[in-house]
Amino acid sequence: MKKLTFKQIIIIASMLFGMFFGAGNLIFPASMGQLAGSNIWQASAGFLITGVGLPLLAVAALGISREDGLLGLSSRVGKRYGLFFTCVLYLTIGPFFAIPRCASVSYTVGIERIIPGTGQSVGLPVFSLLFFALVLFFSLRPGEILTWIGKVLNPLFLLLMAVLIVRALISPLGSIGEIEPSGTYMSGAFSTGLLEGYNTMDALAGLAFGIIVVDVIRGLGVEEPGEVAENTVKAGVFSSLLMGLIYVLVTVVGAQSRGTFEAAANGGEALAQIAEHYFGSAGAVILAVTVTVACLKTAVGLITSCGETFVKIFPGGPSYHVWAVIFCILSFLIANLGLNAIIGWSMPVLMFLYPLAIVLILLTLGGRLFGNSRKVLRWTIGFTAAAAVFDFLRALPEGARSIFHVNGVVELAGRILPLSDSGFGWVCPAAAGLMIGLVTYWMERKKKTA
Repeated sequence: MKKLTFKQIIIIASMLFGMFFGAGNLIFPASMGQLAGSNIWQASAGFLITGVGLPLLAVAALGISREDGLLGLSSRVGKRYGLFFTCVLYLTIGPFFAIPRCASVSYTVGIERIIPGTGQSVGLPVFSLLFFALVLFFSLRPGEILTWIGKVLNPLFLLLMAVLIVRALISPLGSIGEIEPSGTYMSGAFSTGLLEGYNTMDALAGLAFGIIVVDVIRGLGVEEPGEVAENTVKAGVFSSLLMGLIYVLVTVVGAQSRGTFEAAANGGEALAQIAEHYFGSAGAVILAVTVTVACLKTAVGLITSCGETFVKIFPGGPSYHVWAVIFCILSFLIANLGLNAIIGWSMPVLMFLYPLAIVLILLTLGGRLFGNSRKVLRWTIGFTAAAAVFDFLRALPEGARSIFHVNGVVELAGRILPLSDSGFGWVCPAAAGLMIGLVTYWMERKKKTA
């Protein structure tokens, strides 16, 4: 039986880290730290479960499933569901939210603080136009440039963040124990941290891109499913430890900054404030440039992945080049809504998608217990989806909830579904669906053996 060497596992872990970790992953722990204050450890524990643990399980699930990608895995529930789930997931981590967020984070972290007040009205449109022009240029010419940027930029980005974090830890802006928690972090830091981890979108990315890791492991001669999953987990553990360490340190720095600054509107502004405080305008400029190039690399990778995926899903449809242009234009338009709007509107979608992703991951990992029965999958996913709709409605911005008159429905769901107020109203229905599916599976199995 072929086994990977320690060096091979470390190389795969490095690749996995590069796939998951982008500049956007920094803004959420920074914001969480500012709001959680003295409750950062509870919040961080929740964040690490959904921001680090779930992505690892997602990649492992694909390794165990032996499917050739997300479409094959989700189509175990049904072909129509597989097509729906795959399209929505890729659009979410692509042109609807994650790719526009790359441009808006870059602008918010640095450019916005550099240009004068009179230029703010045209700053984001001009910057995002240039940003996506470069993204499209590289996306239409995938090759060594993406590898070069990844090899050079990621170490540079991590080096700069290490300098900033070490500087902040040596000379903290405040004492964490003296920072009062804000909002839901006052009484529900752990559950809020769990939901905040949704924003990284890494569990969704794990389902979408995990096949790349699995293919690399198989390409090294490992074919047995259990061995593939084991090596995937080993590589994932090393990657996850580094990700988790960075998340915790950035959260701590964010919490400490409240000793000097008020809580920023988003994590991008928080990081910019911190960098400018320690290193002046030069630090802010360097951070802005590094984050911009990091986001550029991430956006190119996402455009490329989404374009290639949609070509496979719709073989008779547009070519890769056409999809790349469409996704860049759509991303440009959404990016101009601003970072706060993108985060605000992405949360409802994530509240709907994440339960479906979590259930699919767990059912895949435990599939041997029920023979990967389609009925078990359908009952569980069906109940989960029905309940997740209410979590989606609850997470809508207040204005949208009023316009669509859903407050009454949300309040009713809150009274009926346990944990709904915490954003986990799907848990009990998912468990009920699983029990019904298992009972159905065991009854059918009993009839066949009778």
